[in-house]
Amino acid sequence: MALPDFFVIGAPKAGSTAIHAALVQHPDLFLSRPKEPKYFLLDDRAPRRADHRGPGDAHSAREWIWRRERYEALFAAAPAGTLKGESTPFYLWDRAAHRRLAATVPGAKLIAVIRDPVDRAYSNWTHLRSDGLEPVSDFRRACELEPDRVAQGWAPFWRYLELGRYGEQLEHLFRCFPREQVHVVRYRELIDDEAATLRAVTDFLGVRPGLVHTIPSSNLSNWAGEGAVNTVLRRAVRAGAYAGSFVPPQVWRQVSRPLLAALHRGHPNRPKLAVDDRRALVQHFVDDVALLERLLGRDFQDWLGDSDRGTYAVRRSLAPSGRDASQ
Repeated sequence: MALPDFFVIGAPKAGSTAIHAALVQHPDLFLSRPKEPKYFLLDDRAPRRADHRGPGDAHSAREWIWRRERYEALFAAAPAGTLKGESTPFYLWDRAAHRRLAATVPGAKLIAVIRDPVDRAYSNWTHLRSDGLEPVSDFRRACELEPDRVAQGWAPFWRYLELGRYGEQLEHLFRCFPREQVHVVRYRELIDDEAATLRAVTDFLGVRPGLVHTIPSSNLSNWAGEGAVNTVLRRAVRAGAYAGSFVPPQVWRQVSRPLLAALHRGHPNRPKLAVDDRRALVQHFVDDVALLERLLGRDFQDWLGDSDRGTYAVRRSLAPSGRDASQ
């Protein structure tokens, strides 16, 4: 059976795409295309529409790979002797995925990338807002709506706060896998010293060291600001995404391209997160940060401060100068 030897399991908007892009370069590794098959989020059956009722959810769910034979086919071309892997960042959050992974590939190695949970949530919101799917223009209000959205069956990517409770997620994961099979990376480590971080990852996987040193530029998106024109464009994107759920995904992607190009015109920088919003939202994570510290024996108190760290591009521009880019 062609099943993975390792997984990049999350978290969303925390650097899993950067890790994946770096590992693709290693000759001893074979990573799936698509990057996020999402197979272990499912139970060998298609995603239920009742669990994908948010804007664009049904369209996205049509790309999930849920048939075992299709999933195994992703790794069938792996050269002999290479380690096979895939990257689905929702595996860290999904407790059922933990159990499915443990039952199917109990010897697999898991890489979890974690990021300041408020900054992660803000990046998650700006991603969906810039893509025209998030209907609420106020980040804090969108977070407050999370319980209602969950009850209505919106997909996991809309759980801005819940996805950042890594302590709870890792506590459950450690019940399913031995800790020595789980490697936790802080997002700040990708910024501050990517070569050393990648060396630690390849050492964990047991492949030849020193063959990947840098993270290719990827997963960078433009901020789409507010205004009457963008309001109309966002409504058109959401309406089109709903219609697109009834046609092959590639059709909607082609049709939506000019809408998104118009939405992203001008390439403005996203606004900084307001300190008052950060102070309010960080209270959702105080207990979970304490749990995470107990589990990992590491200090995460910087996550509870008033400062946001900005986008990846901004933080990379600061890191070489010796200024604080921690997260």
